[in-house]
Amino acid sequence: MTRNQPFRPAALRPSILAAILGIFGTLGASAAQPDSELTPPKESPLDMVNNLHTAFGEHHARAVHTKGIMLVGSFTPSKEAHTIVSAPIFAGDTLPLVARFSLFAGVPTLPDNAGPASPSGFGFKITARDGNQYDVAANNHNGFITATVDEFAVFLRAVGASGPGVAHPTPAEQFLDAHPVSKAFANSLTYPESYATATFFGINSFKFTNAKGESTFVRYRFVPHAGEHYLGKDELKAKGENYLQDEIASRVSKEPIVFDWYAQIAEKGDKIEDPSIPWPETRKLVKLGTITLTKLPDDPATLDKRTVFIVAAPHPGIAPADPMLVLRTNAYPISLGQRQ
Repeated sequence: MTRNQPFRPAALRPSILAAILGIFGTLGASAAQPDSELTPPKESPLDMVNNLHTAFGEHHARAVHTKGIMLVGSFTPSKEAHTIVSAPIFAGDTLPLVARFSLFAGVPTLPDNAGPASPSGFGFKITARDGNQYDVAANNHNGFITATVDEFAVFLRAVGASGPGVAHPTPAEQFLDAHPVSKAFANSLTYPESYATATFFGINSFKFTNAKGESTFVRYRFVPHAGEHYLGKDELKAKGENYLQDEIASRVSKEPIVFDWYAQIAEKGDKIEDPSIPWPETRKLVKLGTITLTKLPDDPATLDKRTVFIVAAPHPGIAPADPMLVLRTNAYPISLGQRQ
């Protein structure tokens, strides 16, 4: 693997929150535990969609990760996945999958080589034999810019107030100066040579339970078979405005794009409910399976318009373990409805 020098450039429904709080109460002493009691965010899902529009504008499109490209392929589970999770998609069958790579910001015409393009996104939907759909979303950055939904809302409003002509330090700059973890995030973003050469990380935590009733917290990681390759500042400037979209379409027409899906296992003291803090690299990785993308869909525009990733939908053996994750799930359908 190679890494070039990176370029810096309605409140939760009570029943859902209660379910999350209950997750933490059911784990044994050997499992990682959250450092603080979870409380519902002040921001509602509609507030979050509106905050994204404040930051990026209203384009009657996805509120975030607007510019993207759809692909189709399959998921094949690993033999060891069942040791930590009982969900049927890990039972052994190869299953159909639709995926979407995207740029971060909520701007449909955003150049692929612009600062707000990072972190890139990778979402996919696996359809099980019984018709149930399992949705996952990840970014090519290990961590998140804020610890909570409410902090993220403040950041988005600061971005919206920091347009051209605003005196420095802008509200966004002031926010970053006051939040060291957020500033470190912004200063460490990377820009991949290809969507196929970036490692993607699940932002939030899940509770996995296996058939024996044993539970643990995990975060997702997706490692490319093509290896990791990122662009330096000069290399990024030399790329075209659609280099990621064009490259991935050309690549998949010649060969499959393959990622291995891992669960990173939390240990005592790891931040379960704080996505801004990555877990140590010493944590165990359990391979969940392999994602193979083989072609563009027959009607990509229609598929893109109707696709939404319900990332916190509960499934046997899989449950959300972070209020931010659940709010994301409730916000995405609002954005879906607005773009129809």
